[in-house]
Amino acid sequence: MIDPRLMRTFLAVCVEGSISGAARSLNISQPSVSVAIAQLERSLKTRLFARARQGITLTEAGEALRRRAEMMEVLLVDAQRAVALAEAGIRGPLRIGGTPGALVSLVPAAIIRMERSDHMALTVIERADAQLIDLLRRGEIEVAVVTTGIEAPPPDINEWSIARDPFSLIVGRLNDGLGQSVSLAEVADLGWVLPQAAGAFHRQIEALFLASETPVPADVIRCDSLLTSKAIVQQGRRVTVLPRGVVEPEVQSGLLRALPIVGVPITRSIGIRTLRGRQLSRLGQDFFDAITDE
Repeated sequence: MIDPRLMRTFLAVCVEGSISGAARSLNISQPSVSVAIAQLERSLKTRLFARARQGITLTEAGEALRRRAEMMEVLLVDAQRAVALAEAGIRGPLRIGGTPGALVSLVPAAIIRMERSDHMALTVIERADAQLIDLLRRGEIEVAVVTTGIEAPPPDINEWSIARDPFSLIVGRLNDGLGQSVSLAEVADLGWVLPQAAGAFHRQIEALFLASETPVPADVIRCDSLLTSKAIVQQGRRVTVLPRGVVEPEVQSGLLRALPIVGVPITRSIGIRTLRGRQLSRLGQDFFDAITDE
């Protein structure tokens, strides 16, 4: 059994990048940190750090242990908060992450289903796909809500596709002259708003233009904020491509129009990812059940 105190000292060395930095952050002496690392290495029968003139770097075994140390630290913090919340009659905590469009499409309805039972403490954060995988591995989120089906997830990640949502051309009232459906070639010369960050959604947008044999427009504002992108299109003449469900409230209120794109068979799949082998908390399982009941 590994002593959690040794693990926390090890993690401090990883975070600070040195024995001296860890000692300062933990408010203990450098020899105490060195002794703790030596005890941990003896317990595990392996070297965790490679030492050189330039400093220390993690060995392969150290890298493997760091991820578990990060998960342990999150678990300890969560345990303390969970007890305090339970005393107040609140379930949690639960942290979920996701890409903007996927969150908008799936999370609100799932939360409404969950709120029929009792009070809860839930945090929702927006991140890019690669960052979400890292957060899952570190235990900082339990569930990631993402675009699915683009490529196979890493071996340590589970993925479920839950819903499909067709891409539409999203336009504001200044583009009322456009018909009820369009091809990308017809509107390629307009001003556009498209995502900047690399990720599944970005790749799907590129695939749309590739499938229609239309070059990606040159007159483009690159924007990863879903709210800002919709506002630019709503108030001006620029257009964008988004899944229909992402703009449904604005379409229903008449602020935006969602025009079917003809000749392009690509439809977005959205769903969730979890860390393989990690059991969800009770509130995490409730969220999983609610979102898969879409």
